[in-house]
Amino acid sequence: MKFSTDELVQGIRGGDKRLIAKAITLVESKKSEHRSQAEDLLKKIIPFAGNSVRVGITGVPGAGKSTFIENFGRLAISQEKKVAVLAIDPSSSLNKGSILGDKTRMEELAKEENAFIRPSPSSGFLGGVANTTYETMLVCEAAGYDYILIETVGVGQSEVLVADITDVFLFLKIIGGGDELQGIKRGIMEMVDVIFINKVEESNLQKAKNTRLELKRALDFLPEKEKNWKVPVLLGSALNNEGLQEVFEKINEFINLKKKTNSFDEIRQKQSEKRYEYWVQEYLHQLMKRDENLETAYLEHKKNASEQISSPSTEAKLFVEKFLKKI
Repeated sequence: MKFSTDELVQGIRGGDKRLIAKAITLVESKKSEHRSQAEDLLKKIIPFAGNSVRVGITGVPGAGKSTFIENFGRLAISQEKKVAVLAIDPSSSLNKGSILGDKTRMEELAKEENAFIRPSPSSGFLGGVANTTYETMLVCEAAGYDYILIETVGVGQSEVLVADITDVFLFLKIIGGGDELQGIKRGIMEMVDVIFINKVEESNLQKAKNTRLELKRALDFLPEKEKNWKVPVLLGSALNNEGLQEVFEKINEFINLKKKTNSFDEIRQKQSEKRYEYWVQEYLHQLMKRDENLETAYLEHKKNASEQISSPSTEAKLFVEKFLKKI
């Protein structure tokens, strides 16, 4: 059944999870006939958006992101907060298929009335997020969710791009063998706001404390991301609900600091500007694809760049000149 924009807006504002899901599907759609309605929907809901705390959660596969999100979400709900989880699943680079299994990994959270879980395929989009994650966040905010938790795919250094759409960047770390800093990219460490060392038990407590000390030392060598904020390195076990209350408090402390120094709104404005730049490129690309001659020219110049007939920048310049003449 096709819903009108007003029906979707009413459903979103009323907290109807079925219509919230329908609205997100519309926003995620790449079909040109859906984009017009999606833009109309976003225009109507944006006055109601922006009131959540946006938390990006990253970490290597096996760090326990899903378990952390489930129990952290339940903790927030116990304190009368509504929680939306946007779980980004890695898409296959061959057939663009995605596992989309997060609802099965967060069974208890999925049962909560004040929780909404939305798995979305990354569709090959870099940065550990999906290309419409930002817009999906706006839908969830308009629906009244207080915390938007974004579980990223954990793919490596490009993961830091999630910081461009969130207020808090949380890094989950687990204790491994050897050098605890090995494999942690400088880019992630520069972007991180809170670190949680997960899966800490009595048997590895001393190792966890040593890891915390190493991380703190490493952070001392990096420039201060937020004035007067020393990145906390916390210990705990998401599975056993240990340390999550402290994470919750530190996130809120960080948000309050940003609001006090006026950086909260400034950063959000910059994030909106980056989304604008992304969509300008996206719509220009779509415009190009609607013109057969332009698309042919695009592929020809791409082939020239691939075969190194000339440099990629030269081929791009030649194509853009043709594009501008055409429009």
